[in-house]
Amino acid sequence: MTESAYRVETTARLAQWRIDNLASFTYRKSDPFKIGKWYWHLVVEKNKVFLVKLYPEISNLTRENPPIASFIIRAVCSAGDRKAFIHPEIRDKQLKNNDHFVWAVEVPLTGKLIIDVEFLDLKIASPDGGEPSSIWPEGSTESQSNATALEYLGRMLTEGIHTDITINASDGSIGAHRAILAARSPVFRSMFSHDLKEKELSTINISDMSIEAVQAFLSYIYGNIQHEEFLTHRLALLGAADKYDISDLKEACHESLLDDIDVRNVLERLQNASLYQLPKLKSSCMRYLVKFGKIYDIRDEFNAFLHSADMELVAEIFHEILNAWKGF
Repeated sequence: MTESAYRVETTARLAQWRIDNLASFTYRKSDPFKIGKWYWHLVVEKNKVFLVKLYPEISNLTRENPPIASFIIRAVCSAGDRKAFIHPEIRDKQLKNNDHFVWAVEVPLTGKLIIDVEFLDLKIASPDGGEPSSIWPEGSTESQSNATALEYLGRMLTEGIHTDITINASDGSIGAHRAILAARSPVFRSMFSHDLKEKELSTINISDMSIEAVQAFLSYIYGNIQHEEFLTHRLALLGAADKYDISDLKEACHESLLDDIDVRNVLERLQNASLYQLPKLKSSCMRYLVKFGKIYDIRDEFNAFLHSADMELVAEIFHEILNAWKGF
């Protein structure tokens, strides 16, 4: 048996184990793979019934902070019509050992198999007995608002203290400060340094963004954006970061969009990755669609996407598909 036969491929929240052939009366345990803070194992057993087990590797971390997991697990026959058997969604189940999640698949499975685990959330118990907390709710964006200096800078925006420029969004206006905008964006600096209409009229028109998105954009620039606000508007923020050349915001959006790719958003993110030249996001979306076989779960949406997408991007997708077919 080759080493790769036990390897589980992963993205940030997805684990997939491909098994070439599972003979009768067989036990097989995967290599450890990391999702979140923990290393995990998958086990398949085929005897009178077919069993699938998922559990974290035993360690001090698991003993002290066992994961409370929400996930969807599937067993897919990769040959023929790729019939999938899906366990009902698991919500907030604490996993400590190999007996805490056991799935008995009622239909006998043979041939090439894919065991697919999509982690929806991972939590740890609160040390003071409160509600468990997710390990994934926050990113670096919220931490930028912690310092006192940033708090007062944010007040300049929210309270409109001595604003000297007006930003017109598609559905409203908000005041801001030339100096802060110019310091954060070379595009804004150029607007205010040359005899352009923005300098003369003291206005900037951003008609392709809503007032809420513009407020989120300014909140990031002023250092007081909240995590939920960032998540809600990150696609609009990505476009603004690219347009106004704010590289740290563009990278923050890029990294965030990598974290929760799923069948509902993968095509939109692939399109944006191509539009804004985000190689890691494009690669992750391609891998999710092709290597992990999610392209089969959204066939109708994918066919519609092919008719509207850039031809160069379509060609890249088919190149990935052809390479995947060669390997499996």
